[in-house]
Amino acid sequence: MRMMLKAVVDTAAGNAVIADGSISQVIGRLVEELHPEATYFAAEDGQRACFMVFDMTDAATLPSISEPLFQATNARVTVTPCMNLEDLQKGLAQLQGAAGSRVGDGEASAPVGMS
Repeated sequence: MRMMLKAVVDTAAGNAVIADGSISQVIGRLVEELHPEATYFAAEDGQRACFMVFDMTDAATLPSISEPLFQATNARVTVTPCMNLEDLQKGLAQLQGAAGSRVGDGEASAPVGMS
């Protein structure tokens, strides 16, 4: 399942791993393990943040994903299911198909902006 990881790094811990150079190892290990389809870095609420979109095949990988971030950077880590546009369109089509069969007319209009 496509997931989005958000790690918001504690400022003091982030400063330390940047100063000692270990931040590249933490990020490199994550990229190697997750093979993310997208990776972004930004500020969130004045703190360093990392966003990665990846495919999670086994929930048992959560500790190996989050623990290095907790331990090295004292990060707040969130992993959330997410969709791309194609996934959304497919889900809305399924939803409309189900709604159309309940209404009984068998015709459902296309979602706004999706036709």
